[in-house]
Amino acid sequence: MRFPALILVPVLALGPTAARAASLPDTGQDMCDDGSNVLVACTSANTGDAATYPRQDGRFGRDAKAKAGTLSKAGGGAAGFDYSKIANNGSDLGAGVGLALGTNPTDWACTRDNITELTWEVKVNDATHLRHLTWTYTWYNSDGTTNAGNAGTPDIGSSVGTDNCLNTSNCDTEKFVADVNAAALCGGNDWRMPTQRELLTLVHAGTNFPSIDTTYFPNTIGAGLSRFYSGTSSASLPSFARVVTFNLGFSTAIAKSGSFFVRLVRGKQF
Repeated sequence: MRFPALILVPVLALGPTAARAASLPDTGQDMCDDGSNVLVACTSANTGDAATYPRQDGRFGRDAKAKAGTLSKAGGGAAGFDYSKIANNGSDLGAGVGLALGTNPTDWACTRDNITELTWEVKVNDATHLRHLTWTYTWYNSDGTTNAGNAGTPDIGSSVGTDNCLNTSNCDTEKFVADVNAAALCGGNDWRMPTQRELLTLVHAGTNFPSIDTTYFPNTIGAGLSRFYSGTSSASLPSFARVVTFNLGFSTAIAKSGSFFVRLVRGKQF
């Protein structure tokens, strides 16, 4: 099931002033609105200048090329996305077709976006694991140069709201970053919170519940409000942080004292 209203969300939210990474992915939407809120194959007739909704995203770019079978990828992925699986030891597993997540050095543990050149944490379904899919965290950043003047809510050793993670004293974003770096996930110790713009590059607007490529990002909860904190504070209300909601793929602002999911990233920030 697809929702036409979501077609442009990731593109608009990235904004024209963002510092560019290597490149930016397409939205994942390869269908077009026929003018009556029904998604159909894109044609020059239903997206031309005289159409009700002209020049729609689904007709152009990487997604259109992927649908036409003319897009070359370094790895794999739905629509125009291009992902590679990365092992626990940091080695490149390529498209990794059929490879499952695991704990051995050469098992899959992270996913690299070959377009943005960012590498992302992949969640696991294991309640004894640091990166279990249901763990939640309060937003906390003690760095006054990057927290917009509001550090948020630290985990003080007892439950804050509904936070719940492997180490109940470490259920805030800053401590989670430290724990993942201490574990040297996929050979790296430079894991960090993603910016709102970076997190939005994962939104697959051609699907929902969740709005992400689940082949390369399995164990992403799509039911309910699947909110993932970014490291970006709200410009108008610094006690709030920007989140991306992956059930339908949109962004909003939520109090830093809330308890939500986190997906860490490494690579050049934008």
